[in-house]
Amino acid sequence: MNINKYPKRENWQELVKRPTFERNEISKIIENIFAEVENKGDRALFSFNKQFDSVEVDNLKVFENELNEAENLISEDLKIAIQQAKDNITEFHASQMVDIEKIETTKGVVCWRENRAIEKVGIYIPGGTAPLFSTVLMLAIPAQLAGCKEIILCSPPNQNGNINPAILYTAQLCGVSQIFKTGGAQAIAALTFGTESIPQVYKIFGPGNQFVVAAKEYAQKFGVAIDMPAGPSEVLVIAGQQADPAFCAADLLSQAEHGSDSQVIFISDNENIFNQTIEEIEKQIKELPRNEMAQNALEKSHFILLNNIEEALDFSNLYAPEHLILAIGDYEKYIPKIQNAGSVFLGNYSCESAGDYASGTNHTLPTNGFAKNYSGVSLDSFVKKITFQNLSKEGIQNLGKTIELMAEAEGLFAHKNAVSIRLKQLENDNN
Repeated sequence: MNINKYPKRENWQELVKRPTFERNEISKIIENIFAEVENKGDRALFSFNKQFDSVEVDNLKVFENELNEAENLISEDLKIAIQQAKDNITEFHASQMVDIEKIETTKGVVCWRENRAIEKVGIYIPGGTAPLFSTVLMLAIPAQLAGCKEIILCSPPNQNGNINPAILYTAQLCGVSQIFKTGGAQAIAALTFGTESIPQVYKIFGPGNQFVVAAKEYAQKFGVAIDMPAGPSEVLVIAGQQADPAFCAADLLSQAEHGSDSQVIFISDNENIFNQTIEEIEKQIKELPRNEMAQNALEKSHFILLNNIEEALDFSNLYAPEHLILAIGDYEKYIPKIQNAGSVFLGNYSCESAGDYASGTNHTLPTNGFAKNYSGVSLDSFVKKITFQNLSKEGIQNLGKTIELMAEAEGLFAHKNAVSIRLKQLENDNN
């Protein structure tokens, strides 16, 4: 880990940099994968399953018997836990539905906006060292609430040619339309173009490794939208004198264990808390099954001692973390100062894991500094917003002169005439 005590502000820019990877080499790989899938369809996916996941499957699609078998493989306790998480996530996202509100901007001119679901969406669920069935909840629930007609899920098969049963169980519970055994950049390509088995979609959601991230960005060249650009998972913890060092260490390690390319940032204005948290990390990491991944992530992470919480928040806003934890006693007064963050966790007992699984908020969040200009996934991510307007005879008369003057000033006389011809007719009718 990199320890930085009271770094000067002019050096902060260096500290907020994320670990990078060679984009040119990855871009070439992605282009080749997309070309193969576009030209060969399912045949390319079977080949990539063998090449990248060392597995051969008879059929890409998951069928009813596999879903039934998966349900039998899930413990009742886990089913209850998934249901509670589903209930909380549903309640939070359902609250984001809004009523149509018609606004009369000028007498006789009524404007409003309505939501329309994106008809076909694709969700990508990683299935390697950490099969993220929780992400199925985070994506399929708002998609279903929004009214998406087709929810297509892709996830890589394991060595036995199956998708993790918890992913299958959760997908069925949350109304996923079809499930396919393919992962990585090739799954993103399949959702982009469509194949003999996999439908083409209009927008792609979900996390993944650097190849999946690059593939999602590349998919946009073909008219497919994505939830957000993203990178490896990250957390920034700000700890005051009321913080519990053991809690802080656990939160930092919970992100570090995601993968070697994850990054964690710890900031405190209290040297005792700072040192005790580092000691706790060294103690707790030994007990983790994924300690090697966590250790690799820590090597690229920063532990920073600053003068006060205000300074820590300034650093956080510059970093724009995916997850921000305020392990401080008087967090309420600092909330207005938070400008850039994907999701915020307040107080000693609001662990980031709560948001990852079951509190109700969405865990699909902007990383790599994109919290400066992107929001996390919400109900809005699955809808388009269409504006409507209705002008009555009175409305066009009240607004017409304004439109004519503006159109003429821009030299767009056909625009002006579209108003003038109506006004003239109304004038004739009145005479």
